[in-house]
Amino acid sequence: MTIVNPTALSIINLFFWVLLLGAFVIEAWAFGDLLRRPAAAFPAAGKQTKPIWLIILGVAFVIGIAGAVGYLSLISIFPIVAFVAAAIYLVDVRPKVSSTKPGSSQGPYGPW
Repeated sequence: MTIVNPTALSIINLFFWVLLLGAFVIEAWAFGDLLRRPAAAFPAAGKQTKPIWLIILGVAFVIGIAGAVGYLSLISIFPIVAFVAAAIYLVDVRPKVSSTKPGSSQGPYGPW
């Protein structure tokens, strides 16, 4: 019979909760940034439309809330998928969408 130290378990649980909280912050940042971008910039940058990204990051945001308040564990696949979706937006979509000039017909690679 193995005896488990309850303090060690609480430290591990705290570590995973901090990871979930950090993932939620990234997901909230991505969702907030998405709301500020103009819808016309997404097709101009050659990316999926803004409504599709609103659905993807909206679901990721809700999953992030559930993880941060303790309804989901980090071992579940949902917080991982939600974080990956937010990371893809921030690393790939956001730089291309933000490089389009608001109010102009110029995309990141010329006129559209």
